Amino acid sequence: MTNIYHEILQSKAENKKLLAILLDPDKIEMNSLQTLIEKINQSPATHIFIGGSHVEVNIIDELIIRLKQKITLPIVLFPGNPSQISKEADAILFLTLLSGRNPDYLIEHQVNAVPILKKTNLEVISTGYILIESGTQTAVERVSKTDPLDRKNIEYAVQTAQAGEYIGNKLMYLEAGSGAKQSVPLEMIKKTADNLKIPLIVGGGIRSKTEILVAHIAGADLVVIGTAFENDPNFFNS
Repeated sequence: MTNIYHEILQSKAENKKLLAILLDPDKIEMNSLQTLIEKINQSPATHIFIGGSHVEVNIIDELIIRLKQKITLPIVLFPGNPSQISKEADAILFLTLLSGRNPDYLIEHQVNAVPILKKTNLEVISTGYILIESGTQTAVERVSKTDPLDRKNIEYAVQTAQAGEYIGNKLMYLEAGSGAKQSVPLEMIKKTADNLKIPLIVGGGIRSKTEILVAHIAGADLVVIGTAFENDPNFFNS
């Protein structure tokens, strides 16, 4: 079985930048999945993330099975709650919402996920999740009932990330949220990356190839795009 976390660590050591396309099952049209698959295969993506804040449709297993028939990229779950776990994926980001103080997202959902995970062969990757103010209320805020960190208080965001690393998180994820008006500040990415030894993921509000590049240059080891790719499957051809 592929060790996805080891590969991310190795990429970081080699300064090889990674890119994940985030697919929200609620926004997937299964009838047009083949076209989406072709666009993903033509993109420079290195990973596929699956998940969303709500996920009201029950197609995750089918979606992943069909993706795996045509795509060789690792498929990693990015769940909002335990109902979004699928044994068909390769790995799961086991998230702790470090920016919030809602106990459901600090430990309760994680506890409830354990019996489900024990029935799978998923690689479980402990991930600190930090929501950053983005100029609008995102779905993550509404669902988790937590406030994001002030985008201007960079030192506090860095301290939060370091606390997550000290706790034992293997990855750190700075997130502006789906549909964010503003992405994570570049200075925040840089200072967080400079103060962490673990790989840094950055997502939310990234709308162009240039923004991916500058996030990578600032220190992100893996950049996530979702809404921009959903809205424009020709994103990488423009």
